[in-house]
Amino acid sequence: MPIDRRSFLQLLSASALSATFPDSIAKALAIPANNLTGTLTDVEHIVFLMQENRAFDHYLGTLNGVRGYGDPRAVNLHSGNSVFYQPAAEGAPAPYVLPYHPTAADLGLKFIEDLEHDWTTTHDAWNIGNWDQWVPAKTPLTMVHLTRSDIPYHYALADAFTVCDAYHASLLGPTHPNRYHMFTGWVGNDGSGGGPVINNDVGAGYSWLTFPEILEDAGVSWKVYQDIGLGLHEAGSFGDTSDPYIGNYGDNALLYFDQYRNAPSSSALYQRGVTGTNAAVRGTIFDEFRKDCRDNTLPRVSWICSPEAYSEHPNWPANYGAYYVSQILDALTANRDVWSKTVLFVMYDENDGFFDHIVPPTPPQTASQGYSTVPITNEIYLGNDKSGSMTRGPYGLGVRVPMFVISPWTKGGWVSSEVFDHTSLIRFVEARFGTKAAPLSISNITPWRRAVCGDLTSAFNFATPNDATVDLPRTAAYIPPNKDRHSSYVPMPPANQTMPVQESGTRPARAVPYTINATASADFATQKVAFTFINTGAQTAVFQVRSASPKQAPRSYTVSPNRTLSEHRGFYAVGEASYELSVYGPNGFFRLYRGGARESTAPNLVSSVAYDISRNGVTLSVKNIAAQAAMVHVENVYSGHASTHEIAGGDNFSTFVSVSNYAGWYDLIVTVESDSTLQQQLAGHLETGKASTTDPGIS
Repeated sequence: MPIDRRSFLQLLSASALSATFPDSIAKALAIPANNLTGTLTDVEHIVFLMQENRAFDHYLGTLNGVRGYGDPRAVNLHSGNSVFYQPAAEGAPAPYVLPYHPTAADLGLKFIEDLEHDWTTTHDAWNIGNWDQWVPAKTPLTMVHLTRSDIPYHYALADAFTVCDAYHASLLGPTHPNRYHMFTGWVGNDGSGGGPVINNDVGAGYSWLTFPEILEDAGVSWKVYQDIGLGLHEAGSFGDTSDPYIGNYGDNALLYFDQYRNAPSSSALYQRGVTGTNAAVRGTIFDEFRKDCRDNTLPRVSWICSPEAYSEHPNWPANYGAYYVSQILDALTANRDVWSKTVLFVMYDENDGFFDHIVPPTPPQTASQGYSTVPITNEIYLGNDKSGSMTRGPYGLGVRVPMFVISPWTKGGWVSSEVFDHTSLIRFVEARFGTKAAPLSISNITPWRRAVCGDLTSAFNFATPNDATVDLPRTAAYIPPNKDRHSSYVPMPPANQTMPVQESGTRPARAVPYTINATASADFATQKVAFTFINTGAQTAVFQVRSASPKQAPRSYTVSPNRTLSEHRGFYAVGEASYELSVYGPNGFFRLYRGGARESTAPNLVSSVAYDISRNGVTLSVKNIAAQAAMVHVENVYSGHASTHEIAGGDNFSTFVSVSNYAGWYDLIVTVESDSTLQQQLAGHLETGKASTTDPGIS
């Protein structure tokens, strides 16, 4: 965790550095950030490394402070179990499969088997938002996870810099469509240029506009760093190779576009997108990147495509990727001036079929699935790709994946919980190099996605960036011992299943732009619950409403700033209760409404919170809308304090709840003595626009 500034400055003595840190990281810690303006313009180089096929929980679910396995407000399934209790396939020895950690030693160097990660099986696992078909769709291996002891370098990156725990793949599907989002903003959703593309079929060339073309026209330098493998010019090769330790694994998605395939060798598109090292003949895969860093010729925007063996794509080991990332940092930190002005984003294209517990925000396909105040044009796949055989559904957002923001402006083990996806990478470049006089923008990113996903600037501290950080472990032990391919390791769930234990402790958290609220009231006459979703913040938010009854599918509500949405949901009995509905939103926002003894005389409450930034707390209001008086209990989950209040029929009760001792987090449970089925829960975070601390309820 972060150390204080004085200790950090002491640590920067030459003797301490040489004894504590690997050379490249010691240089990174000693070099202050470019702080000429204290703004985004201090960033002069942006480097993207998109690795392959790992889910957030799969890698970082046990990392302290993030929304991982200790999430106190994880969704519940229709079974009544937490989302972590994924239903097993029919005939399995146990009714569910929990996340499990294999017993093999050196798991970070094991060749764990690859899983299905196509459009169809991923939408099967999503199951119109129920999020309960992971094991049938992906096999029990979907629930495998790693820990700090397996992948210490990845955890140390999170400890030293900033991790985003609400960063999603762009599409509920495989590699190439997600990389098209990174390079172009979409998959040709409107049918232009050969789209839409939702699978990894790259035989035909596409022609919709790519973001590097926007950069080229704007005079912003760019480049793709890759090894050419068997070549970058003929269909079927495109950097792929039988030798997995060279080439680009076919991950330069620009090569599937006609404007690059057919570019003259003298053109900028060719020189910057269709060239690379040739490690099969001479040198190493890092030569060109190292040279440009050393010679101060690193472009404004760079994309790096790793060879297959280093991509972290199963069955390749996670720690081969750690070695590769360390080599990139070595190159960047070798030049003090370059590193002081550079941000390196390391993220993963998709999840490979590995489970993550956060249900991604998605637009409603029809009115029966919710509403949006933002147009959802081109966000629903209509079954109109070239094969014509894929399931209709939302393109995304996709499954949550790891994202590390590595730079002199993001040191200190921070967490950013704003919702992002791969199009956020484009928008960060737009924000940095666009101006009012000459805006930089690509029209492919849909209105819904631009509204829901941030531009990553909130993950940074540009004002006072030269704060503390911690050590990164060495990666020499992860250098591949040979150039072989290896058979897959297939761990099985243990006979006695237990939930993983997340590391204890909180982390510093960047401010998020959400000020959202929700209220609900039950009407026994109409047998419906009336919801109101409220957004008074600066960012569009997606609310997900889930019923405990299997008769009601999840619904999605996208609410833009300064807007509200209202909706009615019918009663569907759940056990002894007439209804049980939960509302989930970004950054741990949660509401639960349950109750009703199934007659009009039953106790009936309307509970709400009002935010009070000036007093650093929330005001809980409870209205008794029944005719009879009610003895109401209020429990503060964080403080453990409980109180009881008698509220006459038609009357109100209000109380102020300070969040000063809990970093702005609140979690309040309201019950009544006369009806054990009635329970309302209101939880979330008081947003002040300032940095905070992650949820102390995560354990």
